[in-house]
Amino acid sequence: MILRDFQHIKVVVLDVDGVLTDGTILVTEDGDQLRTFHVRDGFAIQAAVQAGIQIFVISGGSSSGVEKRLRALGIEHIHLGVVDKRALFLQLCEQFAIDRQCVLYMGDDIPDMEAMLQVGLPVCPKDAAEEIKAISRYMSPSCGGQGAVRDVLEKVLKTQNKWPVSSALKSI
Repeated sequence: MILRDFQHIKVVVLDVDGVLTDGTILVTEDGDQLRTFHVRDGFAIQAAVQAGIQIFVISGGSSSGVEKRLRALGIEHIHLGVVDKRALFLQLCEQFAIDRQCVLYMGDDIPDMEAMLQVGLPVCPKDAAEEIKAISRYMSPSCGGQGAVRDVLEKVLKTQNKWPVSSALKSI
């Protein structure tokens, strides 16, 4: 993987379960489904949003708690309960005039595959399904929910000189 592939990314698409989380779902007695998110992924998402990177979340799962967390991080384009991720992705590209070559899509399992095949930079966490690893141009050394999103967003922002530490260091 060549870091320059991250330089042209303007849009990042993320799955939730297995990417932003480790894929574990804790079901309470009331039937609520709980997930955990890594705080460093959250920091990187906020930094990317502030740097002008568009972030879209496309997930087959549906949870009001997940939506609240993502909105708190500054993500506006949240699509939960999606059955056909490819169709929605192509619709969003048309709606927002997105150049698919400037898109990084991070997925981890078969439901992400067809959408990932439509983008310039398909990537995955270390613990992704083998089929997803096979189509990914970059595999994070981190697992889903354990910093994989931070890893790729940091690469995007650093190669574009938009990582918060980079700009802070310039003023020293």
